[in-house]
Amino acid sequence: MTSDNSIINSITLDQALRTIPSGLYVVDTEMRIVYWNPAAEMVTGFSAEEAVGQHCSFLHGIPCGNSCGLYNDAIPKPIIGGRCTIVTKSGKTVQLLKNIEYLRNADGEVIGGIESFIDITRQHALEGSLREQATTLEARVKERTTELEKSEIRFRTVLDNMDDMAYIATEEYILTFMNRSMLEVFGNRVGNYCYEVLHNESAVCSWCPMDKVFSNRTVRDERQLGNPGRIYEVIHSPLPEEDGVKKKLAVCRDITERKKTELDLREANRELDAFAHSISHDLRGILAPVVTYMDILRMTYSEVFDEQILQIFGEVEHQSERAIALLDNLLDLAQVSHVKPGDHPTDVNMIVDEVVRELSLENDNYPEITSEKLPHVWLPETLVYQIFSNLLRNACHYAPLESGVIEVGCWHEKNGVTYFVRDHGPGVPSQEQEKIFDIFYRGKTSKGKRGTGVGLAIVRKIALRCQGLAWVEQTPGGGATFCISLPKAPAFNKPAAETS
Repeated sequence: MTSDNSIINSITLDQALRTIPSGLYVVDTEMRIVYWNPAAEMVTGFSAEEAVGQHCSFLHGIPCGNSCGLYNDAIPKPIIGGRCTIVTKSGKTVQLLKNIEYLRNADGEVIGGIESFIDITRQHALEGSLREQATTLEARVKERTTELEKSEIRFRTVLDNMDDMAYIATEEYILTFMNRSMLEVFGNRVGNYCYEVLHNESAVCSWCPMDKVFSNRTVRDERQLGNPGRIYEVIHSPLPEEDGVKKKLAVCRDITERKKTELDLREANRELDAFAHSISHDLRGILAPVVTYMDILRMTYSEVFDEQILQIFGEVEHQSERAIALLDNLLDLAQVSHVKPGDHPTDVNMIVDEVVRELSLENDNYPEITSEKLPHVWLPETLVYQIFSNLLRNACHYAPLESGVIEVGCWHEKNGVTYFVRDHGPGVPSQEQEKIFDIFYRGKTSKGKRGTGVGLAIVRKIALRCQGLAWVEQTPGGGATFCISLPKAPAFNKPAAETS
């Protein structure tokens, strides 16, 4: 400790003043400089020889040049963190941050003053740049805020002029906006809970889509709102957050009349299917004996009738068989709407194998059929059979033996599976691809081919019944690829949603 004290005591005042990094000078009561340290020389460019003896105003300081802060009684001492501007020896203007204090003798009389300072020119410039940026940013924020306010006004004006009801609710289920159409039905209930206003519930609805909406999903559902018996399609969408508050927009379209029309259409479809089923069944019962009688006549009286009569018998039998095949297909088409959803998934591979066996027994001149491992589907076996029976028969019918292998496969999608039957035959012209699934439509490549034009219509009707799609694509290198997408989970549309 004694050694440390001796080191401290050995430091002279001059040594301390010369080694501090701040510029420092001392003045007498006449403001004449009596001491000037090396750091002051570095900041100002003036040496001690040039500075000592001069009045401190030689630095051309502002505001010091206007009034001295040291000997101004109105300014309390010490002055800490004062700022001024001086001109250096090289003529450069620099900004200083300084501290000022009186120097007193043992009796407390003021005998001079001391000032220490550092160069903050770069810092001052940065501060100025930051202030400028802050001013620019503030102006941009104000401009952007104004634009957002205008956009919100336009947005709400659009909503107010809609015939559909619309409202905005927060993640806390509070209504913050109701458009004109909604006010007419519910009155002004802004600030209330949406479940109380819309559904007369005392707690959040069990089916509330808010979580899905705030996962950036658009949700559609159908609900009764307002007047009893009025049904609305409600589209819930997320809105951009404001001040961290999540909001959703719901647009409600009155679909009461549409639902009534769907119900009427569903009933009409049921009646039409029943009529088609009845007519097809009855006509088949009439035509089947005709085929039998024609066959008996040809076999029994082949030696009695001449060749022309036998040809007529054969043509009658042929046309009757075509009519029976058409009626069978119409029966299948009518029955699609009456098949109930399956209570377990169907093994598609088993159905495909069954159809392939049937085709091989019917004709050994069909192309080879290969199938990859196919996933099960939530569809009754009868409908799965109809799909692959029609698609594979269609492919075998139009693809010649030498065209190559017929492929059965699939690809997986997020919520479903798309099955395909791919051939390398003549293909389907692009202008016919939309119409090829229409009932009774037969394209140019069907000339000279037997068929009823109903098989692909059955495939599309099954797809629509299951909320799927059916379409045809060109096979790379030539041919047709018929596709049908089906949901992974059980999904059956009501008959009203089906069109042929």
